[in-house]
Amino acid sequence: MSLIGMDIGSTNCKAILFDAEGGQLASASREYPEVYPGPAMLELDPELVWNAIVEVLRSVAAEAGADPVKAVCFSSLGEAFTPVAADGGFLHNTICSADNRAVAQSDGWHETLGAPRVFEITGMPLHPSYTLNKIMWLREHRPDIYRSIHKCLLWPEIVHRRLGLEPRLDWTLAGRTMAFDVVGKCWASEVLRAADVSPELLATPIRPGDVVGELGREGAALTGLPPGCLVVAGGHDQPMNALGAGVIREGMAVDGMGTVECVTVAFEKPVLTETMRTHNYCCYPHAHADLYASLAFTYTSGAILRWFRDQFGRAEVAAARTEGRDVYEVLLADLPADPTGLYLVPYLAGSGTPYMDPLAKGVLVGLTLGCDRKTFIKGLLEGTCYELALNVQGLADAGVSIGRLRCTGGGSRSPYWLQLKADITGHECVTLNVSESGCQAAAMLAGVQAGVYASVEEAVGLLVKENACFEPRPAEHRRYREHFEIYRDVWPAVRDVVHKMR
Repeated sequence: MSLIGMDIGSTNCKAILFDAEGGQLASASREYPEVYPGPAMLELDPELVWNAIVEVLRSVAAEAGADPVKAVCFSSLGEAFTPVAADGGFLHNTICSADNRAVAQSDGWHETLGAPRVFEITGMPLHPSYTLNKIMWLREHRPDIYRSIHKCLLWPEIVHRRLGLEPRLDWTLAGRTMAFDVVGKCWASEVLRAADVSPELLATPIRPGDVVGELGREGAALTGLPPGCLVVAGGHDQPMNALGAGVIREGMAVDGMGTVECVTVAFEKPVLTETMRTHNYCCYPHAHADLYASLAFTYTSGAILRWFRDQFGRAEVAAARTEGRDVYEVLLADLPADPTGLYLVPYLAGSGTPYMDPLAKGVLVGLTLGCDRKTFIKGLLEGTCYELALNVQGLADAGVSIGRLRCTGGGSRSPYWLQLKADITGHECVTLNVSESGCQAAAMLAGVQAGVYASVEEAVGLLVKENACFEPRPAEHRRYREHFEIYRDVWPAVRDVVHKMR
């Protein structure tokens, strides 16, 4: 009996075929491009995403052989929704989380329910990224499309529908819409009335880990999965990353070091304090459904290295190709030992927490003629680590303590970056036996429903193991604390100037 865990991301989708012991039998992935139709807009072509999902599922299903796939489950990017017609056709591109077109709609809540009440109900600080604000934007700016909408679906629901199942939206992704009552775990009627959006446009919420349905013949033929294969509700990629990293108790945290860097913390009960709201830390259901989660994130972490690689890293790309090495290994080789004195505010796609400023832009302070290429690259890494330290401090201010950070994602493969992160934040950074924890979490939830595991706790105990631990070096941490004190003053000092650039 095998299981498929799939992650639908912002630039690619990936699926892994697991056996009951967590061994990876096969994997496949496909990329798709982001679309930038206008200023502050970020979309995906849903046909390309759907085709990639089908190709990936077929590829891994074909490797199952005599070990049939018993269940499949999905981790997915949050907030990204697609307007769908009654016949299932796409009416518009997928509008993504980092898209900031709905600033006016987000600001409008101050005149209706007010930011404190919205947070009290939905656990979401006001921001244009959330699905509900963008649905309102569509109604105001594209009424021709809005009138034809049958449902506004996030990606797992699109997959459910196209596989012949009734679409169901798990509590974690529902929480990212800013239309979900995170305590009652149902659509928030007060918020939807204030937005003048019908709940009929949204799918029925479902508990993460519950069964959505069984594949029929058409869905099986499309994907190569067997008829009767269970489709299990998964969750938003960040809580799924936390589940796959074994973060299933209060106080534990995972640092997902991907394109976006996101720290996910677990709670036993919802934390909806004013300090959480003013620091822009959300509170919504965890993928381990009896818990809650909060996020502290930076939109451009791994994305900064990719940006440097694509725009300025031609020499490293060529060297990596010649030497048969990973390009990021080449980029991060032979970096200077000392702090650089550069202060890069990594808001190249707007800021995440704690500011959640859609008008923010990247800022570099401290550049001199003595700055060489390797110093600049290390400055990029330092900026991401300073921003993480800013968020760890913000969570502490809100009463959320974090112990060690379980690190996952592509960035966790860099010992240099992990040691720098430990030195700057003062927290131990620990690697795990699996980097694709979102796919593993999906396989865990699928496996519980398939009877492979008795519970999520059992699955975590069997599958999640800690590997290397990078401890803060006291002398380096003291040096970096002085630099961090400077860093945290940079954005407040330049914010007004950057806003004038709008």
